[in-house]
Amino acid sequence: MPLSEIIGHPRIVTALRGMLGSGRVPHGMLFAGPRGVGKFTLARIFAQAANCQRLPDDSCGECDPCRSIGRLADLPSLIEQGLAERGESADAATVERVPLLLETHPDVWAVVPDPVRLKNPVARPVLHVGQLRAVQRAAYFKPVARRRFFILDGAETMRPDYANIFLKILEEPPETSTLILLTTNAHLLLPTIRSRCLQFFFSPLQTQAVEQILGNRTKAAAADHKLAAQLAEGSPGAALSLDLAQATELRRAVLRVLSAAADGRSLTDLFAQTALLTKGQRVPFESVLELFYSLLTDVLELSAGCADPRVRNPILGKELIALGKRVDPLWVARAARDLDELSGRLRRNINRQLGLDALALSLAPGR
Repeated sequence: MPLSEIIGHPRIVTALRGMLGSGRVPHGMLFAGPRGVGKFTLARIFAQAANCQRLPDDSCGECDPCRSIGRLADLPSLIEQGLAERGESADAATVERVPLLLETHPDVWAVVPDPVRLKNPVARPVLHVGQLRAVQRAAYFKPVARRRFFILDGAETMRPDYANIFLKILEEPPETSTLILLTTNAHLLLPTIRSRCLQFFFSPLQTQAVEQILGNRTKAAAADHKLAAQLAEGSPGAALSLDLAQATELRRAVLRVLSAAADGRSLTDLFAQTALLTKGQRVPFESVLELFYSLLTDVLELSAGCADPRVRNPILGKELIALGKRVDPLWVARAARDLDELSGRLRRNINRQLGLDALALSLAPGR
């Protein structure tokens, strides 16, 4: 797909094409925004366009560099291949000595948080020092085509002391290389890194745009496209990978916790509901917390009596309306505050079950 056919983010696309047309591509760029809104896709296509042999400011998709770089679109397969080649029983020294680097063309690398193992990946993958040092060395190599690109996904997972390695590259940038950092939270990066990058902030797409992407890439029914687009909340990546039945049940489980807390049910019942969200789920716990925020947003609009509430989880419309009548905006504000605290404590490895239990208790009547 060329830049000209990207759906959404028109201002960012226009700016990127302007860079290519003028031949002034920056050495450091930062793409910040929610998961699944197209940050990696746009970075990859930008790298294709910068090395395209046929077009000056876009990707033709047919020349050798475009086709080679385009294979980075299948990240899961490349990650699986890289982990298999390194070996399932890799220890810490092997992880650093044989860093996970995804390369389908000599001039474009994708660097992603390393899950370490294929069969039993770590719960919170991070960018390792071996990956950053490999980028530091390769950034100064002469490109085979026109320009080298290093796309670092999950840049916020770099440890601050490791991030200084990356900072050295930005302080003495190579003439023919561009480093693109992708993050869901730019404020978790060192200020010195942010200040040396040209920053682009990605917003969630409109529901209609997500529906259009689903229509172009899947063969599901139009009704399923609409529901998936609504549940994904502006994230095409989330919508494409969404299992509607599983997503609906997970939202019901989250809503049951909120309802049980608001109704002051027994601790046995309440803790049984929270346990369902922390044990045996296929999605990361951070994604579960995002659903809490989503449902609370709906409850806030409904409890405040908004004239035309925009329910983000329409499949749970009746249950949300019922909960909105039993709580008030102050209850929702307290829930959001406690969620913020729990999210922050997760970075300090708090026990998830205890954290969620404490959150639910804090929302019980009389607290």
